[in-house]
Amino acid sequence: MESSLIIKNVLSPPILFFFLGVIGFATKSDLEIPAPLPKLFSLYLLLAIGFKGGVELQASGLSGQVIPTVCSAILMSLLIPLICFFILRLKFNVYNSAAISAAYGSISAVTFITAESFLEAQNIHFDGFMVAALALMESPAIIVGLLLVKFGASKDIPSKRIMKWRSILHESMLNGSVYLLLGSLLIGFLTAAYNPAAVAKMQPFTGKLFFGAECFFLLDMGIVAAQRLSRLHQVGKYLIAFSIFMPIFNAFLGGLVAKSLGLESGNALLFVVLCASASYLAVPAAMRMTVPEARSTYYISTTLGLTFPFNIVIGIPVYMSLVNKLIPPGVT
Repeated sequence: MESSLIIKNVLSPPILFFFLGVIGFATKSDLEIPAPLPKLFSLYLLLAIGFKGGVELQASGLSGQVIPTVCSAILMSLLIPLICFFILRLKFNVYNSAAISAAYGSISAVTFITAESFLEAQNIHFDGFMVAALALMESPAIIVGLLLVKFGASKDIPSKRIMKWRSILHESMLNGSVYLLLGSLLIGFLTAAYNPAAVAKMQPFTGKLFFGAECFFLLDMGIVAAQRLSRLHQVGKYLIAFSIFMPIFNAFLGGLVAKSLGLESGNALLFVVLCASASYLAVPAAMRMTVPEARSTYYISTTLGLTFPFNIVIGIPVYMSLVNKLIPPGVT
């Protein structure tokens, strides 16, 4: 592992602002960010990466590695929850195992954005089509989680709730983050194809402001993560270990798939990060509605309190080192 990568990542402004938020909460500072602002910046970040991804996708086209990579990403979002479920069933019931598995099979857009910033800081090229993989990996894991509950504890589930699952699946596949990402991706693609002059007009908004918005958002994430970290004693040692080692295992699987796809190192890192990250927004919302028997502390505190900080601070540089070993720079 290249320790210099970790040092460079930790000393980057977004990560330092994340730590500023964590320290602020730990020292009981009265720093508080009004609730609407983090939501606004989250939507902005999704819009910006979606639009830029669409522009780059138009330039590269849909041939080559695009379709195989996106399909492989979806398959990973179906496979990872199943692996997680069988591991978690050694300790937890069906409801908790399925809810946690869905969270770890899904993705974190902020972790993906942080990985993009890491690659840009290292001057490593990556392609915009990876945003499509990001958008399409969220919903399948939710569906797998619901199916695991249905088949694993079907006798205990009221029939009325099963009937509601169709609407829940609709919401999971068209939730705000997925809808905005795919919509922005399409708009960027069409704009670059038919009105390229407008791309330049969007650049100050989607380009120059992006880094500052990411820093502000990670400042808030630091506060929220520290709040969740304080509740980790409720989840137990088994789940704490799972929340660290499972992303590493998933990253290794993702690295092997990325190598088999022939991805360049930048795209490979983003693919690995998608496999290693976990959802703390879309999945928890869906699980609260459909699987109230599962303890939200388990799948929120671990994903947001441990897995998210681990990935953005240590995980991304470690995964880059893994990618460099599997796919030496300049080799595809």
